[in-house]
Amino acid sequence: MLPADALAADDGGRTVSTAHPSLDVQLPGGGWPLGALIELLQPAPDAPVWPLVLPALAARQHSAGGALALVGSPHEPFVPALMAAGVRADAVLWLRADAPSARLWLAEQALACADVAAVLAWLPRARSADLRRLHLAAARRGEGLLFALRPAEAAVSASPAPLRVQVDAEDGTPVPTLRLHLLKRRGPPLAEPVLLGRCAPLRDVLAASAAGQGVSDADRAPPWAARAGLDVVRPEVGDAVVRLAVAA
Repeated sequence: MLPADALAADDGGRTVSTAHPSLDVQLPGGGWPLGALIELLQPAPDAPVWPLVLPALAARQHSAGGALALVGSPHEPFVPALMAAGVRADAVLWLRADAPSARLWLAEQALACADVAAVLAWLPRARSADLRRLHLAAARRGEGLLFALRPAEAAVSASPAPLRVQVDAEDGTPVPTLRLHLLKRRGPPLAEPVLLGRCAPLRDVLAASAAGQGVSDADRAPPWAARAGLDVVRPEVGDAVVRLAVAA
C-alpha cells in the first residue's frame, strides 16, 4: 500500500477527511476530494453507505456553514440519525424526484447554490454524459462535496469521476464491516479492499442516541421529521431553485 504523502502528490485539490484513517491513507490528499464527483457503487439503493459518508458530510456542513442536499434518496431521511452524526437537522434538504432528468437537474441546482455545502444524489440510471455534467458543475463550484450513488453493475461503465468506490457490507462477520474497493483513484491502483469496521449496527447507535435525547416512538414518524426542519422539495414545484437558496 502506498503512503498518503505519495498519493497527495498526485492531486493538488482540496479534500475533507473521511474520518476513517485506513481509508484516508489510501485517498489522494488524505480524504474525499472537494469540487469533484465521487462515485459510490452499491449492491442496492438502500445499502448501508451512511457510516461511510456521514462524518465527512457533517464536517463539511459545519466548516462551510451550508445545507446538506439529499437528491432522490430511496427512503425519507431519518433526522435523529443525521443529528447523532452531527448534521444540523434544520439544514437538510430532501429533494424528491423519480425521473433521471429531474434528479440530475436538482443535483446541478444544489451544486450551484452557495448555501449548499454537500450533495448526496442517488442516480441509478445516470449516463456517462450526465455524470460529466455533474463533475463539471462540482468543479465550477470548487468547494462542494458531491457523492453520486449508483448500482454496482455500473462499475463496468466508463465514468468521469476521479474517485470510484464499490461499497459492500459484510454483516455476517462478528463486527459488521464495510468492504471498499477503490476502483478508480488518482494515483496507482489499489489491489486489496479497505475494510471499515462499523463497531455496532447503525440502528443500535441511533436507538441509543434517540433514547438519550428523549425522542418517543411517535416522534420518529415522518411528521416529526418535517417539524425538525427537514425541507422537502419536489421538482414539479416552480420555486424549487429559490427554496434551495433560502432553505439553509
